[in-house]
Amino acid sequence: MTDAKREGFHIALVGIPGAGKSDIARRVASALGRPVLDFDSEIERRLGKTISEVFATEGEEFFREQEAMITRELLTAPPTILSPGGGWVTRPAVVELIRGITRLVWLQVSPKAAVRRMGTRVASRPLLMKGDPRDVLTALSQDRERFYAESDAAIDTEVLTPQQVTDKVVQLATRWDGQVG
Repeated sequence: MTDAKREGFHIALVGIPGAGKSDIARRVASALGRPVLDFDSEIERRLGKTISEVFATEGEEFFREQEAMITRELLTAPPTILSPGGGWVTRPAVVELIRGITRLVWLQVSPKAAVRRMGTRVASRPLLMKGDPRDVLTALSQDRERFYAESDAAIDTEVLTPQQVTDKVVQLATRWDGQVG
């Protein structure tokens, strides 16, 4: 499907764990009247396991393959608000599958703020169980920054309320959708 035949773009929210991707995706989808797809929730639904269980029993590579399968399915999906895992962008070939019909928005947040936001949920994040969560997020952030930087837009979420972040993403989506056709 080419851009000219679409009524809008997918909007993929990217960033480190704790950036607010899932929450903002739900808010933006509601504001725009679009479906929302949280990759982690979809993988859990399909496999009947938590993401922690998937990582423990199948490994990260299997998890990334599940993300790739979901990404391929988006080629024929209506414009959707996407919340992929934080490492989704580190697979350029996967991102490239839908890059022509998707706009990426980097939700920027410091590792310190991300850990604070996650609170007790930090214990359910498989990649953050490999040491001090703040140190792990700092390393992930540094490793992934070059991928996040390829986004179409970036929003510093630390200084904004969730509603303000939502409003900014909605404004971007509206502008981008006006470029289709």
